[in-house]
Formats: sequence, structure tokens, C-alpha cells
Amino acid sequence: MVYTQSEILQREVYLFERLDSANREAMKHLKAICFLRPTKENVELLVQELRRPKYSLYFIYFSNVISKSEVKSLAEADEQEVVAEVQEFYGDYIAVNPHLFSLNLLGCCQVWGQLQGLALGISREIRSLTQSGLLLVWVSMTPGVLSPQQVITKEYELFDFRRTEVPPLLLLLDRSDDAITPLLNQWTYQAMVHELLGIHNNRIDLSRVPGISRDLREVVLSAENDEFYANNMYLNFAEIGSNIKNLMEDFQRRKPKEQQKLESIADMKAFVENYPQFKKMSGTVSKHVTVVGELSRLVGERNLLEVSEVEQELACQNDHSSALQ
Repeated sequence: MVYTQSEILQREVYLFERLDSANREAMKHLKAICFLRPTKENVELLVQELRRPKYSLYFIYFSNVISKSEVKSLAEADEQEVVAEVQEFYGDYIAVNPHLFSLNLLGCCQVWGQLQGLALGISREIRSLTQSGLLLVWVSMTPGVLSPQQVITKEYELFDFRRTEVPPLLLLLDRSDDAITPLLNQWTYQAMVHELLGIHNNRIDLSRVPGISRDLREVVLSAENDEFYANNMYLNFAEIGSNIKNLMEDFQRRKPKEQQKLESIADMKAFVENYPQFKKMSGTVSKHVTVVGELSRLVGERNLLEVSEVEQELACQNDHSSALQ
């Protein structure tokens, strides 16, 4: 969600491992950067790691607040003095889009502890944006469901590091105030993918699509690395079909040029220079043609055009007699 593997390789990060992975080799010539949520399980895994370190130095970053007792446990485990740094780096959320983040808390409406975690996550996300002097507006038709004011007040001193002339506004709306909108079928690209196929951390599982190839069983949709997706994610489905056609035509125009005979050193050089771009475009075309094709199949299979028409009549008109026929 933050970096692609090719981007992080450019930062000279060459190995990715989990603390709970078994049979990891010791590599004392490497330094380790650990980025963890400060959960009880992760702290215990880190304690075990520091007792038998596999790297020369450890730079430890927690995505949220860690208690003093947990820091003490890490210090006691670091008998070989391999820990170079411990910091709290408030990043306990997923940046889905440049203007949208998710805390990735499943079932937060059913469990009170999850609701408290939601309030904490929101407050710490604001803190990661270095904002202070927060003005909180809580609009709810269900009093007592969530008390973010208590969480904000409890952690207020953590916000007091940079004053802004105009304090940021956090507006919380109760979803139950509008129970109809979430029930309507969506017709923009990103929303349709989310509703009909499902998106988890920008990944889409297409393994159940009939006749899908192995390379396309799981695809990534990220506006940061996919120009077509960034330009079309909020467009209506009808416009997506037209833009897919234009993308295909552009790809077909470039394809013969890239596959011409290589008769000279200059031809070979041009091919090598253009091949990565051509391959990337080929992957983009295959991915979006597959996704849009599956969306189209599901729309037809579930009669979503007819269903959406009935939904709009129920939502926007007072007379529901025609919908009940």
C-alpha cells in the first residue's frame, strides 16, 4: 500500500521477512528495519528476536503508542545491544487514496473494543498529520454508541506540538442517519470493483473468474502506480467501456512497432529501451480488460441495471406502487 517492491528496492531494501517466519537465516552483515504495530503479540516476537538477533543492528519503529513496560521488556531482551533506535511513527492506517484512509478494522460496529480502537486510530492519524488544536463535531442519532470526545480529551497532550492558526475540523457522521445510500448499487469504476469483486489493500481476487489465466488471478489496482485507474476510478461504467476501447486501440498502434524485426544494433537498442514501457502497458491492458469484462458479466448475470432502476425509484419517489407490481 505504501511502496511497490521496485520502489523500495531503490531505497536499498533488499530483503523482506516477518518476525513470525520460521527458519530464518542469520545475516550479521545486514541491518534490520522493523515496522510493527505495538500489539502484545508483536512485542513478544520482537523480544524473542532480540534475544537471538539475526542482524547486526535493529532500527525499530512502532506504528502507534507503545507503553513504558513494553519498552522495558525490549531493553531487557537486548543483551547484545543491537538496538540502534526505537521510535513511534504514527502510521497505523492504510492510505487507500491520497484523500482516503482506512484503519482496516473488521467488524468494528459489533465489538465495543473495536469502536474504541476506531476512535484511537482516528486521533492518531490526525496526529501523524501534525495537526493540533482539534475541533470535534459529533453528529449522531444514536447517543452512546461511540464517544470519541473522551478519547481525544484523554490524548490531548499528544496533540500539543504544533499550533495552527485555523484548527482542523473532524466531522463524525453516524451512518445510521442515512440508511438508504449504502444500499444503492454504485456505477463508478472503483465503487463497482469494491462492491462486486472486493478490494483488500488494493488487491483484487479474480481466481473465481471463469477461464482466468494464472497471471491474472490476483491483480493490484493502485492510483499511485496505474495511470489508467487514476484517471478512470470515479467515472461511470459506460465511460469506462469507451476508455478501455481507446486504451486497446493505443496498445494495438504501438504493438507492431515493438515487434518489428531487429536488423541493426540501433533496432536492438530501441527495443531494449522501449520494452519495459511496452510490457507495463501490456499488463495494464490485460488487467483492466479482465476486470471490466468480469464487472460486465456480473452486471448481466445479476440484472443490476434493472435492479438499479427499481432502487432509484424507491429512493427518490414517494409513490412506490409501480415498484411493487
